[in-house]
Amino acid sequence: MTRIDISYGGQWYSIGNRSLEEVHEEIRAGALSGHHWLEVNDGEGNPRPAFLSITPGVPIAVIPIPDADLGGPDSLLALDMDEQDEDTEMTGPVWTGPSIHTDRPSR
Repeated sequence: MTRIDISYGGQWYSIGNRSLEEVHEEIRAGALSGHHWLEVNDGEGNPRPAFLSITPGVPIAVIPIPDADLGGPDSLLALDMDEQDEDTEMTGPVWTGPSIHTDRPSR
């Protein structure tokens, strides 16, 4: 993974040269601590550093962009669906951070 796109506050940002797991963990740990500034890139060409405020309840989308040598967006999940175990579900990371709606049942 060479780039991860971030959607935050209706704007697009990116993070380069970090793994998806590292970014997920930084966001999770930041939300658990109550507040964290996530460093991202703003702009194209000559990106400028920007810092996003990570707090519990603030929506953020993390979109991994596949490497070009993988064959483009259709190969993001390079799985042969015929060979995949029928009991295996494809899901995102499990959220273990704080919840703002503790009275609602989890999904």
